[in-house]
Amino acid sequence: MKLGLDLIKEFNNSIKTDVKLSNYSWFNLGGPAEYFFKPENKEELVNFLKENKKYKLQTTILGAGSNTLVRDNGVKGVVIKLGTSFSKIELINESTIQVGAAALDRKISNFAKENGIGNFEFLSCIPGSIGGAVIMNSGCYGNDISKVLVSINGIDPDNFEEKEIQSKDIKFFYRGTNISKKFIIISAKLKGKADAVENIEEKQKNFIEQKKLSQPSQIKTCGSTFKNIINEKKAWQLIKETGCDKFRVGDAVISEKHCNFFVNIGKAKSSDIEKLINKVKKTVFEKTGVNLELEIKIIGE
Repeated sequence: MKLGLDLIKEFNNSIKTDVKLSNYSWFNLGGPAEYFFKPENKEELVNFLKENKKYKLQTTILGAGSNTLVRDNGVKGVVIKLGTSFSKIELINESTIQVGAAALDRKISNFAKENGIGNFEFLSCIPGSIGGAVIMNSGCYGNDISKVLVSINGIDPDNFEEKEIQSKDIKFFYRGTNISKKFIIISAKLKGKADAVENIEEKQKNFIEQKKLSQPSQIKTCGSTFKNIINEKKAWQLIKETGCDKFRVGDAVISEKHCNFFVNIGKAKSSDIEKLINKVKKTVFEKTGVNLELEIKIIGE
């Protein structure tokens, strides 16, 4: 069932139709969202979810779009992207901060640095927002979100009430958690350790330098395409050793700097990126027996 005119009227300032999702993906690709809802606060989000019970429209949460490939025909139902009030970062005490789910990882890292809180330096190298980082248990250089997360707050999909989940009650694994896909994270509490600003700055700088040397930047990519597999060679090694690093589909290519990064070099379609992904996955499996798993998320029709 389509959204009623009354619902569009009620959320007039926050809901739009046929919004180009290519503007919200780092690949710069993808079709439109049938409905695009940007709630400005928790109350508006909850009201919308309650109203949507009548319409039963599929909901898709979109973060910063740094690891999301949107298919060419767009996304049916409602794409929800949290508004600016969900980007707040606040100091709770000398080692703990409260952050909105839409707060960018690098901004959290910088805020922590300015307030003399260490252990968040690695976030300066992770593109995206903290909500997505928690769901994916994002990490790099020996650090990940599970090591700094105290708790998350979100909207329970069953009763639309705010619920806090402690970190100890979440099962974390490599690039994933057992958090329900229906649970909408709205904020997170993170704990680091007090440290001198100069030390934090030095660590942050080293991580950023490492990243610049090993990963492509200033290009249309969504980061690591495949997850590394425990007890196997890294995904990029498997891609290189099987000769997949030279594969290309239209303007969808594989980065010469890091062959786990797939790139839109111009006029690629989402289907080109997806075909390239499937071609690499199939070849690696045929030559090594290893079944590569996606790290990026593919949404849409």
